[in-house]
Amino acid sequence: MGTRQFKKAVDRNRIKRLMREAYRLQKNELKELLIGKQKSLALFVIYTGKTIPDYPFVFEKMGKVLQKLSEEIHAQA
Repeated sequence: MGTRQFKKAVDRNRIKRLMREAYRLQKNELKELLIGKQKSLALFVIYTGKTIPDYPFVFEKMGKVLQKLSEEIHAQA
């Protein structure tokens, strides 16, 4: 195993909390699409940045990821 980017657990936990909250607030469109198509999805997101992000940045990026994922699912037959 490699070394951790963020040595302190509080930093790693903060990033995880920010990502979970951003996902929680934006997941509804994706969830409804999956229900409508009778599909399920396992999703994980990995933060690879070098600095601790602020919440607006995480919220924006999570929204873009979920939008792209929704478009991909919608495009499938």
